[in-house]
Amino acid sequence: MTSPGVGDGARGIPPAPAGPAAAAPAEAVSGARPPFTPTERRLHPVTPFRRAWAPVAVVVGWAVHDPDQAQEQLTRLTTTTLLIALAVLVPAASLYGFLTWWFTHFSVTESELRIRTGLLFRRAAHIRLERIQAIDVSRPLLARIAGVAKLRLDVVGAEKKDELAFLGEEEARALRAELLARAAGFAPETAHEVGEAPARELLRVPPRELAIALALTGATWGALVAALVVPPLLWLATHSVWTVLATGLPLLGAAGASSAGRFVGEYDWTVGESPDGLRIDHGLLDRTHETVPPGRVQTVRIVRPLLWRRRGWVRVELDVAGSANSVLVPVAPREAAEAVVARVLPGVSVPSEASLSRPPRRAGRCAPVWWRGQGIAVTDTVFATRHGLLRRSLALVPHAKVQSVRLTQGPWQRLWGLADVHVDTGADKTVTARLRDAQEAAGLLRAQAERSRTGRLDARPDRWMA
Repeated sequence: MTSPGVGDGARGIPPAPAGPAAAAPAEAVSGARPPFTPTERRLHPVTPFRRAWAPVAVVVGWAVHDPDQAQEQLTRLTTTTLLIALAVLVPAASLYGFLTWWFTHFSVTESELRIRTGLLFRRAAHIRLERIQAIDVSRPLLARIAGVAKLRLDVVGAEKKDELAFLGEEEARALRAELLARAAGFAPETAHEVGEAPARELLRVPPRELAIALALTGATWGALVAALVVPPLLWLATHSVWTVLATGLPLLGAAGASSAGRFVGEYDWTVGESPDGLRIDHGLLDRTHETVPPGRVQTVRIVRPLLWRRRGWVRVELDVAGSANSVLVPVAPREAAEAVVARVLPGVSVPSEASLSRPPRRAGRCAPVWWRGQGIAVTDTVFATRHGLLRRSLALVPHAKVQSVRLTQGPWQRLWGLADVHVDTGADKTVTARLRDAQEAAGLLRAQAERSRTGRLDARPDRWMA
C-alpha cells in the first residue's frame, strides 16, 4: 500500500478551484453537461499467455489425481504420439488463452466499474465506485519483466477481490488514479486528467533491520526447532523414510515461510502519505502497491515481541473494514511507528505503558501470572487495551469505530467480582479488556456507549480524498 503525502505539493483536492480548467468534483459542477459515454477496453495483449496455462493445468491435475493411470499412459507413449499430443495441446492452449482474453472487457461508467469475462460461462461484475475500499497494484516477478501489472479491488460486501490482470504498468496506475478520483466525486470528463497523487515518504524499513527482526521472532525459532527435532524422533520411532519426509517437509516449509518467506514479502517496505490515504510498497520478487483507505481503519495494534524490546522495535498491524490489509509497519523503532500511527488515526496519541491500568490483584485467581500482561486506558479519542507478557499487543480502537459494547462474566469471575468488556468494531473484530473489577466494567460499558455515540458525530467521512 503506498500513499501520497498530504501536505507537500501533493495532488490534494483544492477546496476552491482557481480556474476554469481546474478539475472540480462532480457535486460542485453546476449546469448541464453532455452525457458520459463509457468505452470498453481490453486487457494487455500479454494476458493470453497467462490464461493459456489452464488446459495444461487440467492435464497436470488429472496426473496428480490418478498417478498410476498417468504413469501407465506415459509408458505407452512413443515419440510420434508425444509430438502429436504436443501439436494438439499447444495450439489448443494458445487458442483458449486468446479467446478468454478476447471475450474479457472492462469499462468505467458514471457510477460503476464493469467487468465482463468468460468464454463458456459469462460473468459480469458491476462494482459501484463508492463501494471501493482499496485499489492495489500488484506486479509479480514475470509481470515486472513483461512490463505489466495487476489491479486488485477491495469492495465492501465482496468476499474476495475482483481483479484486472493484466494491464500495462502505466495504464494500471492511470486507471487506479481515475477510479479513486471518481470515487471522490470528480466528474467523469475530468477524472482521467487528475492523475496519480504524489507520495511523501514517511518510513522505510532497511533490509538489514528486517532480517534481524525476523531472526529475533519466536515463531521463526519455534518452526525451525520443530523442523530439526521432530523428523529424527519420528525416524527413531518408525524407521520409515516416507513418514519422516511427510512430516519434515511441511515443517521445513513452515520454517521457511516464517522467515525467508516473510523477508521476501516484506522487503523494502515503504510507507508514504497522500490524499488517497497511506500507501505501502513492498516485495523483493513480487512488488505490491497497496493503499490504506482513509477513514476505514477500525483498529491499530502495536506489537512488541520479547526479543525486540531491547532494541525498542515494534510491529504495527491494522484491522481495515472491507479490506484484507493487515500490516502497516513490519518493524520500526517505537517513535517512528507511533508517528505513522498518528497519520492513520489523526489526533490520537498512543497511551504510554505507565498510563495503562492493570486489573486488580485478585484477577490472578482467574489467570495466574498472565493477568499482569492485561491493561486498559481510555482517552478522549481511543479505547486502548493491552494483553500478553511475552508478546505484548496494544490495541487502539477510535471511539467512532466502535459498533457495540458488551460485558461478559463467567461463574468464576462472578465469584471474584471480575468481568470482561468487549468492544466490537466494523471490521468484525473484537478488542477485550479482560479481568476488570465488576463495578469498573459496568462503568466502562456505559461510558463507552456514550463515547461511541458522540464520536461518530465528529468522525471524518469515509470517502476517498475527501
